[in-house]
This record gives sequence, C-alpha cells and structure tokens, in this order.
Amino acid sequence: MIRLVMWGLAASAFFSATFIVNRAMSLSGGHWVWSAVLRYFHMLWILTLWIIVRHGWTYLTEVLGVFRTHILFWITAGSIGFGVFYGALCFAADHAPGWVVAATWQITILATPVVLWAFKRPIPYVGVVFTGLIFVGILLVHAQQVEQPTQMRETLFGALAVVLAAFAYPTGNQMLNAARHGGFQRIPFVRHPHLRDAPTCVLLMTLGSLPFWILLWAVVSPAPPESSQWMQTAIVALSSGVVATSLFYKARNASHEPLAIAAVDATQAGEVVFSLVGEILLLHGVWPTLWGWTGLTLIVGGLVGYCLGNPQTGLGPRLFSRASPLGTKPRDLPDP
Repeated sequence: MIRLVMWGLAASAFFSATFIVNRAMSLSGGHWVWSAVLRYFHMLWILTLWIIVRHGWTYLTEVLGVFRTHILFWITAGSIGFGVFYGALCFAADHAPGWVVAATWQITILATPVVLWAFKRPIPYVGVVFTGLIFVGILLVHAQQVEQPTQMRETLFGALAVVLAAFAYPTGNQMLNAARHGGFQRIPFVRHPHLRDAPTCVLLMTLGSLPFWILLWAVVSPAPPESSQWMQTAIVALSSGVVATSLFYKARNASHEPLAIAAVDATQAGEVVFSLVGEILLLHGVWPTLWGWTGLTLIVGGLVGYCLGNPQTGLGPRLFSRASPLGTKPRDLPDP
C-alpha cells in the first residue's frame, strides 16, 4: 500500500497545478468554461500523440475500437468523472482562492466511502474515522473566511460547486474500476488488456467527456479565449490531466481492496499543501489564519492516519480487517 500512496502523492503534486493555474486564469479574466474545455482539448491531442509514439497506430485503432464497443458507458463515465468534475472545479475557481478550493476538494475523501457503498463495496471503520478527521479540517479552513462576510459568501458559492465535483470524480473513477474488474450488472465488463495502461484509460475517459464539453460550450456561449489562456490550459492539461491523472489511475487501478482505494484517494490531501505554497509564491496569496493552519493540519493528519493504520504496519489490524455493514463485497471479482 505504501507504494500506491507514494504514486498518489506524486499525482497530488501535479494535480495542484490545476488549482493554481485556474485561479490565475480567473484573476486575469479568463472564462471558467474555456479553462475546462481547453484543458481536455489539449489532453486529447497530447494523449493521442503519446499513445501513437509509445504503442503505434495499431494500438490506437484498437483503443478506439474499445471506445466504440462500449460508447454509451465511456460517455457516461467520462461526462461524470471528467466533465461534471472539472467543469465544477473551474467554476469554483472564480469564487475562491486556489488553496481553499483544494482544501474543500478533500471532501472527495468523504465522498469515496459513499461511492464505494453505492457500488456495494465494504467500508472499513477506521477509514471512516480518518475521513471524518479530514472533513473537520475542511470546515476549519472555511472558518477563517467568517471574518470577511463578502468573501465568505463567494467562497461558499464556490464550495458548493466543489462538493459536486468531489462526488463526481470518485464516481467516474469507480465506474472505470468496475469496468476493469467486472462484477457489476449495470456496468459492462471491459475485458481488454489495454485497460491495464493508465494513459489509455485517461484517453478513453477524455473521449467520453467530449459530448459534455460541447454541450457546456453551447449552453454558456463564452467569449473567445485569450491567447494566454490557451497556454495556461496546456500547462494544466500536461501536468494535471496527463501526468497526474495517469499516476493516480496507475495507483487506483492497482487497488482492489476498498481500504487501498480509499487510501489512494486520500493522497489528494497533498494538493492542499502544494496549492497553498504555489499560490503564495506565484500569485502573492495570503497565508492562512490559525483556523486555516489547524484545518490543514487535520487534513494532512488524516492522510498520515491512512498510511500508518494500514495492516502492513501492524497498527490497528483488527479495525482494518472489519468492514461496516454498509456494503458487501461483490463476488467473483478478478484480480487486478
């Protein structure tokens, strides 16, 4: 599990670019819709080029065949896991500092047990304890905004969008996980060796999200983006969309037990620290108050708890071996 957590932490470092650059684009007047749409436009050509160079045209053709065979599934999973998730995050960047959005984003760790339960996976009791610790930390981070009522209203408005994103992301990821491992009636078992490759999974999810982005652009009809926004979204696409997401999928796809999945999702807590430091250094952001520091400590402490409490360390094996009655393990799941 330690190896999976390290992959997740590396992904969180690259993911933090999303919160910093999105906030920079918001402050410079860039529309949030373009911040989202252009990222996935760049991801599409970067991933396609990468797969062609690494695996060749035949491999790409086979991947497109996997997409066509299960097109409805990929559109659904991509729209939820990439579309709703990132569209809501970009909207939130217009209403709150990047590190606050990153801190609120950790509510996805609270959402993960709910999503696992929905997919009939067992929920370890100790995982819920650390999830609650992280959730309290998020509340304290927002408590520091009370001193500025106007900013508090804006921040809460953005927080609602982040909560939506926090549930959409693990839902889309768990749909992909279910498709790889099988055992779910409403999700097709995509029995194909190419799904073992993380960038390939990211490309399939990106292709599936395209109808969502076209619909969002048509509904909002934003003004054309500035040239600087094209470059900034390219940075986010490469750092967060390709490198970070591939690392994260590599860790999550190697996770089969619910605790391991929850622990990998918990590594996203590192984004708070990386985003805070990056925003202060690059965007002249404001340091957190005592409430903020306390909240950040609890968030990071929850992540450490996941790592130290895993059965391989010998701490709390009885707690980790038990599962709550919220879900039951599906039968006949193949090994990852």
